[in-house]
Amino acid sequence: MSSVIFDAPGPRGRRRIMAVNVVGVLVVLGVLAWVVWGLARQGQLTATKWEPFATASAWENYLLPGLVATLKAAAIAIVTANVFGLLFGLGRLSEHAALRWVSGAVVEFFRAVPVLIMMLFFYNVFAFSGAVGDPAFYGVVVALTLYNGSVIAELVRSGVHNLPRGQREAGLAIGLTPAASLRLVELPQALIAMMPSMISQLVVILKDTGLGYLINYAELLRQARLLGSSNANLLPALIVAAVLFIAINYTLTTVAERVARRLDNRVAGGATIQEPSIEMETPMPRSRT
Repeated sequence: MSSVIFDAPGPRGRRRIMAVNVVGVLVVLGVLAWVVWGLARQGQLTATKWEPFATASAWENYLLPGLVATLKAAAIAIVTANVFGLLFGLGRLSEHAALRWVSGAVVEFFRAVPVLIMMLFFYNVFAFSGAVGDPAFYGVVVALTLYNGSVIAELVRSGVHNLPRGQREAGLAIGLTPAASLRLVELPQALIAMMPSMISQLVVILKDTGLGYLINYAELLRQARLLGSSNANLLPALIVAAVLFIAINYTLTTVAERVARRLDNRVAGGATIQEPSIEMETPMPRSRT
C-alpha cells in the first residue's frame, strides 16, 4: 500500500507541476546544447579526437589494463571490507562492554577519516617501509577496506537493531544464549535485510578506486589520462572512462534493485536498513512487533 505524505495536487496544481517539469527539461537541454557547442568550437568533437579509441592499441595498452586493475582492487576490497564489517558489526553488538566500546571506537574513527587521506597515508607507509611490492595497490585496498568496512559494520548493527524484538525473545525461549541468538537467529535475517544496502556499498567501493589515480595506481582513470595525454585528446579519453564506469555501476545498481525486490518481505516484521550517517550514533531501541 502506498503512503501519501502530502495533499494530492488538483488540476491546477498538476498543470503547474507539468509546466515546471517542461521548463526544467528545456533548461537541461539548453545547457547540454551549450556544452556541446563549446566542445565543437574547441575542436573536441572532431573525428580525429575519437579515432584512437577505434584502435586495438588503445584498449590493449591503456583502457583494458586500467579496467582490470580497477576491478581487481575493487574485488579484493569488497571481500575484505565485508569481513571487516561483519567482525566489527558483531563486536558492536557484543554483550561485553569492552569489546563493544573498542569496536565502536574503531568503526567511528575510520568512518570519520576521508578515504583519500587513508590512501595517501598507507601508500606512504608501504612505500617507505618496503613491506609490499606494489604500495599503490595495497594503499588503495587497505583504505577502501577500512572505510567501507566501517560503513558495513554500521549496516550490520542497524540491521540487527531493526529486527522485531520477538526474534531475540524467540531465540531465548528455546534455550539459546544471547550470543547464540544473535549468531543463529538475528544475524542471518539482518544480512538478508541489509543485502541491497551492501550491494549499493559495492558501487561506492568501485567508484572510489578512481582515487587511486592520486597515488599512481594504474587504474582506469589514470590509464585514460595517459591515453589522452599521448594522443592530445584528454577530454574524449575521460568521457570514455566515464562511460565504462557508468556501465559497470549501472550493472551493479540493477543487481541491487533486483535483489531488493526478491528479498522484500522475507524478513520478519519487514525490517529495513537505513544508510548509516556519519555522526556518532547512540544505540537504537528495537522495534516492537
